[in-house]
Amino acid sequence: MGLEHLRKDSVRELSEKKAYETQQKNAATIAFVVLAEGGKIDNVTASEQAALFAEWSPSINYTVGQLRRYRGILYRCVQDHQSQEGWEPDKMVSLWNVTSDPAEPWPEWSQPIGVHDAYSKDAKTSHNGKRWVSDIDNNVWEPGVYGWTEYVDPEELHEVSQNPQDGLSEAPEV
Repeated sequence: MGLEHLRKDSVRELSEKKAYETQQKNAATIAFVVLAEGGKIDNVTASEQAALFAEWSPSINYTVGQLRRYRGILYRCVQDHQSQEGWEPDKMVSLWNVTSDPAEPWPEWSQPIGVHDAYSKDAKTSHNGKRWVSDIDNNVWEPGVYGWTEYVDPEELHEVSQNPQDGLSEAPEV
């Protein structure tokens, strides 16, 4: 009887320990999500943990600040709304902002709709096949129009200067 009792106690203890560890992980996940959605964790850090956030779904009441995954990208809600088919985050920039992806050094440009998603000075983006760096804070302009400098990789510039026939032609005569 002693060995059987010991086994039952050990199994129960292991089960309780595993349940406790699971609860700890769940509580940490919930705390991280709440802090990220409350703006206490930056977008890059939130993006690094994107798997912790729920997938976007239609027929849900979303509130400003909530983070959701859609097609592998993390988005932040910028306007309270009830989601519906056709209002997916990648289609509705007035409702959702793409968060920063730390793996993407030159994320695709997205039209800001206000101060909350405007580009900061020195922000990097890609647009129309080119790379751009913001010259100003609170930049809402499209790259190539105002407030951006086209980035040219110094190595690429060096290669072109070494082989002018490959990329640069002489200026036309006036």
